[in-house]
Amino acid sequence: MMSNPKRLHPAAMIFSVIHSIKTSIFSLLPIVILAIGEAKWIYVVIAAGALVTIIIISSILSWLRYTYQLEEDQIRIEQGVLIRKKRTISKHRIQSIDLSQNIIHRIFGLTKVQIETAGNDHKIDATLHAVTMDEGKMVHDQLKYNQVPKDIEVDTNEHPEDEKKHPSRKITPKALIIAGSTSGSFGVILGLIGLGFSEIESIIPDRYYNHATDWVFSQAIQILILLAIVALIILWLLGILVTLIQYWDFTITRYEKELFITRGLLEKKQSTIPLKRIQAVGVVETIIHQPLGLAKIYVDIASGEMGSDSEMHTVLFPLIRKSEVQNFLRELLPEYEYNIDQWISLPKRALPYYLFRLAILPLIVTIVFYFTLTDWAYIPLIVTILACLLAYFQYKTIGYEIKGEHLFIRNRDLSKDTIIVKHRRLQAMKKKQHFIQKKQNLASLDTAILNKFLGRHFIVRDLEQEDVDKISDWYSYQKNRSNI
Repeated sequence: MMSNPKRLHPAAMIFSVIHSIKTSIFSLLPIVILAIGEAKWIYVVIAAGALVTIIIISSILSWLRYTYQLEEDQIRIEQGVLIRKKRTISKHRIQSIDLSQNIIHRIFGLTKVQIETAGNDHKIDATLHAVTMDEGKMVHDQLKYNQVPKDIEVDTNEHPEDEKKHPSRKITPKALIIAGSTSGSFGVILGLIGLGFSEIESIIPDRYYNHATDWVFSQAIQILILLAIVALIILWLLGILVTLIQYWDFTITRYEKELFITRGLLEKKQSTIPLKRIQAVGVVETIIHQPLGLAKIYVDIASGEMGSDSEMHTVLFPLIRKSEVQNFLRELLPEYEYNIDQWISLPKRALPYYLFRLAILPLIVTIVFYFTLTDWAYIPLIVTILACLLAYFQYKTIGYEIKGEHLFIRNRDLSKDTIIVKHRRLQAMKKKQHFIQKKQNLASLDTAILNKFLGRHFIVRDLEQEDVDKISDWYSYQKNRSNI
């Protein structure tokens, strides 16, 4: 099957204009603020008008000069206004094809087609920013080797046979609200708002800014506490809203060679995860989730476009009961069954190392404060105590288990992270040992896999030396077996 060269939908020009203006605003914002401070509005308006005109003309020309053509087993793309660039992407090099819809796409009945190839060079990949839904599904079906759902919005009533044939899980609104209530979005939003308030003084006229600050400081302490509580509640609700928008209607379906995920409220996203690209599976429990018996499941994926996603991992399920993780993986990803019999924990003589690493710096600060700023010495002392507690919990959490071709590693920063990795996905394994560890028959293990940010290391410090040797022997033996 071969088609004639086609252009994107004219709405692609809108996306190009919006993207260019957004980029320009962030890069030119300091200049605009300085110009406003000097009362040179006329120059700002003229420059902004000229910039918008250039962006619009450039977007129109780029749209006119962008064409794509489907052939039997490849897609050809030509683009460029002054310099023409021609790209051919073979069907056999394509790792995944994802469809997504933001608000503008949904208004016009369009979709964005993201074509991702093997490797980390995003210049090799391709994105059709705006095509009709039928065209997007046709591109998807022609370039993919196996069948996936025919629409972004999966309606199980219309496809009862697919629901029976392919295992699927869908998160409930109640679970999403809990996930938003206990997620890190609260801290992110708090940081962004704090950054905004730190810059607000340079934008608001001094008279109004000083009047507002005087009013705040003139209020009774009870009112200030009430305002702080209200602000925290609003931030908490915003964290829930962010999670609902991001993961609304989250559905994961298992097919023969891939996992298919749909999610999003304002922007509908469809993602395909080829099973052959999964490097490891992780089950992470935050300090809030642990006492509630909840967890999040994610995967590390090899390669992918650098910078296309700010997240280090790909979420398989935003929130699930810890007791249901085993059934979830058995149903949707049996290659990584979560079945752990007995963890090999750290020896008791490893505890001083963890205490030293985390507590030595705040302990030094506490001593310095005790002799210089005695009245404030309690602050670093509290930090030292908290560091010791975290070190102890790390010591109690960290461990490993080998089961067949799987290596299970459990680590902790603040959250507890359990990683399942197959032997053939391990890129390297190192044994590290300094002279003090050597005297105590301890050693550290450093393993590495590929992921979308080139690589990820799993480090287990201060294991028994014989345990590290055991893992190394398992790695070497399995490697030799695979070469036979």
